[in-house]
This record gives sequence, structure tokens and C-alpha cells, in this order.
Amino acid sequence: MRDYVYPPVIRTALTLFRVLGFRFDIRGVDNIPATGGAVLASNHVSYFDFMFVGLPAHHRGRRLVRFMAKQAVFDHRISGPLMRGMHHIPVDRSAGAAAYRHAVTALRSGELVGVFPESTISRSYVPRPLKSGAARMALEAGVPLIPVVVWGGHRVWTVGRRPVWKRKVAVTVWIDEPMPLQPGDDAAAVTERLAERLRQLVDKALAEYPDRPRDSDDSWWLPAHVGGSAPTPEAAAIAEREAIAGRLAAR
Repeated sequence: MRDYVYPPVIRTALTLFRVLGFRFDIRGVDNIPATGGAVLASNHVSYFDFMFVGLPAHHRGRRLVRFMAKQAVFDHRISGPLMRGMHHIPVDRSAGAAAYRHAVTALRSGELVGVFPESTISRSYVPRPLKSGAARMALEAGVPLIPVVVWGGHRVWTVGRRPVWKRKVAVTVWIDEPMPLQPGDDAAAVTERLAERLRQLVDKALAEYPDRPRDSDDSWWLPAHVGGSAPTPEAAAIAEREAIAGRLAAR
């Protein structure tokens, strides 16, 4: 499969990172296999997360990640041609089986597939309940399931807030060790283990994150359970339902 679109998009992303002066803390690059398929399952807090999860793979022998993303992204007149050109995988929620088969085929052919199993950005900045697709794909394709944590990009651009193009924001991107999987493992049980691991990684990333809010007005990006003013998971779930209802009403 020829990739004419992906390399220039990566160069553009790297330029953007330099312009914004992101202070990256990237760990665990060697946990990405040098060859062969794997599922990279990440938490989701910002619109930059696709680029952030792809960055360690780029460092790992310039490997490319095929991300699963909502059909709406592919339908957009600007992002759509780019997503198709990079051979990402559209997810039509009314016909999810096709996307699942596409992803399993890509994994079996040796591709890295990126998944955000929360299915959308967490407005509370702590992991939402996970869908089981990442676990099911890894088990069916017989490839590693690798937890990933990203943190910090939401301070610049996230759902429900206007972008704030501030420079020198600290960004955490950690690639964890592959989860132990055995043939016949139950996907629901694996998903629960993945959820627990992502919660642990986010807590660790929070504890080691070098920046703190300047004042109470700047605490919106810090989760409520650690003293920030971000919405609680319960309040975030209500806001998400209201946003979905608003989009449906606008159609």
C-alpha cells in the first residue's frame, strides 16, 4: 500500500509541534513492535491525540498508525480526503461490523491500528467507560494490545472549548507494555483490564505532570478528583448527552 499523503501530513504535524513548542515526555517507544500488527489503545482528551499517538510510532522506525475514526471526519470536505489518503479506517456506527473487519484485516497484514476505546473525547479528562472493540480486534487478529496514555494537549484544543494557541505546554505520551493475552480470553474481561490500566496510567501521568494551574481560573484542565475545576465524570456524561442531542436536533 503506497502512502503519498501520510508523510507530508507527518511533516506538517512535526512543524506544528515545533511552532507550538510542545514539551514532550515520550516513553515506551520500544514497546511498539518494530514490525507486525498491534492495537494501540489510548485514552482521549484532545483533538491532537491522533497526532500524539502516532508520534512514538514515527520514532519507532517511521511506522504509520491507521486510526479508527468517526465517519463524520471522513465526510468533512477538508479532513475527509486526508483521512482516506492516509488509509485510516472510517467507523459508521450504523454499520460498525465493516469497520471492525477492515481493522482486523489491517492488523493481520502487519499494520498498527490506533483506537480510542472511549469512542469520544472525555470532557472530565479521566477515562470514560470503554467499548470492547480494541480487545476483540487484538484477540481475533492475534496481535498485541498496547495501552497508551496521552495528556496535556487538551490545554490547547479540546471538545467544548475554543482553541487556546499557547506555547510550551507539557505533553505526556507514554506507550505501555503490551497486555498479556491468551487465545480464548474473554473480550469483556480484557476490556476491563485495559480500562483499569488506562486509569492507572492517567493517574501516574497526572502525578508526574510538570505543570500546574496558574490560578483558579486556569484549573479547568485538571480533573475534579485532584482538585481541578473540570467537570466530574457524571457531569461530563450529562454534557455529552446534551451535545449529542443538540447535533441531532440541528440535522
